[in-house]
Amino acid sequence: MSITLTEAAADRVQRFLQNRGKGLGIRLAVRTSGCSGMAYVLEFADEAEDTDVVFEDQGVTVIIDKKSLLYLEGTELDYTKEGLNEGFKFNNPNVKDMCGCGESFTV
Repeated sequence: MSITLTEAAADRVQRFLQNRGKGLGIRLAVRTSGCSGMAYVLEFADEAEDTDVVFEDQGVTVIIDKKSLLYLEGTELDYTKEGLNEGFKFNNPNVKDMCGCGESFTV
């Protein structure tokens, strides 16, 4: 079981956590949403639950609930800048299809 971060994503998360002044790491999850069925959730985490799976990659603690891990196994989290657009990108090998707007996916 693994989730990885690119160097750009790890740097960005670490800067966000420093600016925030607290936090254990990030929480990744999926939720039911959109026209394709699932959407990604990325938020800061101050603590982990007993039922969470916790990893560390490139100095960043990544927390995932067990249900979401089924959909995120093998995912690489990247941070990209393209022109005026910037943000986190999930490179998920489990995705079978995405909606046209790219906000939701199916596995």
